[in-house]
Amino acid sequence: MQTVVVGTSGTTADDVIAVARHGARIELSAEAVAALAAARGIVDALAAKPEPVYGVSTGFGALATRHISPELRAQLQRNIVRSHAAGMGPRVEREVVRALMFLRLKTVCSGRTGVRPEVAQTMADVLNAGITPVVHEYGSLGCSGDLAPLSHCALALMGEGDAEGPDGSVRPAGELLAEHGIAPVELREKEGLALLNGTDGMLGMLVMALADLDRLYKSADITAALTLEALLGTEKVLAPELHAIRPHPGQGAAAANMLAVLEGSGLTGHFQEEEAPRVQDAYSVRCAPQVAGAGRDTMAHARLVADRELASAIDNPVVLPGGTSQDGVSGGGRVESNGNFHGAPVAYVLDFLAIAAADLGSIAERRTDRLLDKNRSHGLPPFLADDAGVDSGLMIAQYTQAALVSELKRLAVPASADSIPSSAMQEDHVSMGWSAARKLRTAVDNLTRVIAVELYAATRAIELRRHLTPAPASRAAIEALRAAGVEGPGPDRFLAPDLAAADTFVRDGQLVAAVEKVTGPLA
Repeated sequence: MQTVVVGTSGTTADDVIAVARHGARIELSAEAVAALAAARGIVDALAAKPEPVYGVSTGFGALATRHISPELRAQLQRNIVRSHAAGMGPRVEREVVRALMFLRLKTVCSGRTGVRPEVAQTMADVLNAGITPVVHEYGSLGCSGDLAPLSHCALALMGEGDAEGPDGSVRPAGELLAEHGIAPVELREKEGLALLNGTDGMLGMLVMALADLDRLYKSADITAALTLEALLGTEKVLAPELHAIRPHPGQGAAAANMLAVLEGSGLTGHFQEEEAPRVQDAYSVRCAPQVAGAGRDTMAHARLVADRELASAIDNPVVLPGGTSQDGVSGGGRVESNGNFHGAPVAYVLDFLAIAAADLGSIAERRTDRLLDKNRSHGLPPFLADDAGVDSGLMIAQYTQAALVSELKRLAVPASADSIPSSAMQEDHVSMGWSAARKLRTAVDNLTRVIAVELYAATRAIELRRHLTPAPASRAAIEALRAAGVEGPGPDRFLAPDLAAADTFVRDGQLVAAVEKVTGPLA
C-alpha cells in the first residue's frame, strides 16, 4: 500500500487522490512534528498571558469580543466543534470526506495552526483506520472555509457523532475509535477552531474533478473522432499547421488526439463523393478541437489555482514566528487574524469548469443528434435503427443525452456569483465554493454519461458502414466496448443496460486505455 508523508510545505494532487480514492496510509514527517510542537509553544505562551488573543482566549466570529477565562477554554473549543457540526441533508461521498480530512491535516502540519502533534497524529490514525465521519451535503458557505463539514470531522476526532467504519457500516464514532485503539482528542486552546477553518472540502473536490475531467476530455476527443469517421468527414481540419496559427495549447492537443485516433481510417475523406458534396463539416465536428481545447485550457488554469491552494496553510488566526500581533502581544511568536479562509479563488475555477463541462456535453450531444438524423448523417439509417419504423433505434438514447445536457446547462450557473451574509453580518460576504464543488461533481458525473451515449452511437454508426474500414484505434475502441458487454447494431432491445455498460467503460478509463494501446499516450 502506498504511503503519503505529510510535511510542512503542502501536498500534491496525486497525494490527495491516493488518500481519498485509494486508501493510501499517512505518516507525519519529523519536520512536521517539530513544526507542530514549535507552533503549539507559541500558542501556549500566548494563552498564559492576560491579553486576549483571537481564537486562543476569545470567542469566535461575531462573539469574538468576549474574553474567555482559562478554565472555560477547553469547553470553548469543544463547543465550537459541537455547535458548528450542524450539517443537513444526505451524506457526501467517502472520497470527499477523506480528501477533506487529509487536506486539513496538511494545513495542521504546516506549523501555522497551533495544533498539538498528538491531535495531528490522531487525524492520521483515523484516516489510516478507514474511519470516515458522516458529513452532510448542506452546511458550508465557503467562508470561513467549509465550517460545518470540517466540524463533523472534528466531532469524530472527539469521539462524538457518527462515522462510517471500514466495513461501510455507520456507527457512533466513539465505538469505532475504541475498536481501533484510538483515543479521542481533548481539545485545548485554538485547536477546535484550527480543525474547521479551511477550504479543504472544496479543494478536495476540485482536485478529484480535475483528475476525472482529464480522462473525460481525452474520451471526448476519441468520441468526436469516431463521429467524424461515422459521418465520412474530413480530418484535414485537424492538421497541426492550422492549429499552430491559433496557438491555444488545449486546442492543439485536442486536434492532435483526434488526428491520432483517425490515423489509417478508410472512412474519412468521402464527403465529396456524395450526390450533394459537402464543402466542409458542421461546426460540432469541425470545431471539436476548439471547444475541447478551451476546456483543456480552463483546466490548466484550475490546476494552477489548485496547486497554489495545495501549497497553502489556510487557517484563521494563523501562528507566525516573532513580532507583535494585532492584539499588541510581543515576543517569540504571534497569532494573526486574516482572510485566507475565503474560498473565492477555488470557487471561481469550480464554476468555470462547470461551464466548460456543459459546453463539452452540448457539442457531443449535437454530434450524436447528427448521427441519428437521416437528413444529416450521409447515408446512415434513421436513428441507426435496424428496420426503421419497426425499430426506433437510438431515438430515446438521444432524449436521455439531451436531458443530461439540459441539466449540465443548469449546473453551469455559477454558485460563486451568489453571496449570503451570516454570523450577524460579521461574515457578510461568502464564496459558496462548497456549493460550486458539489454541482461540479454532478456535472462531471453527467458529462460522463453524455460522452458514453456519443460513444454508443458513433461505434454503432461505424459498424453500419460495413463497406469501409475504420482506423485501427477506432477498431480497438469498438472491440473493447463489445468485449465489455455493449452490443452492436441489431433489432431494438432493452437499451438501459447497454448505456450503463458504456458509461462504466468511459468512467473507468477503459475507452482511453483501449485507444492508447494503438495511438500511444494521448495529450
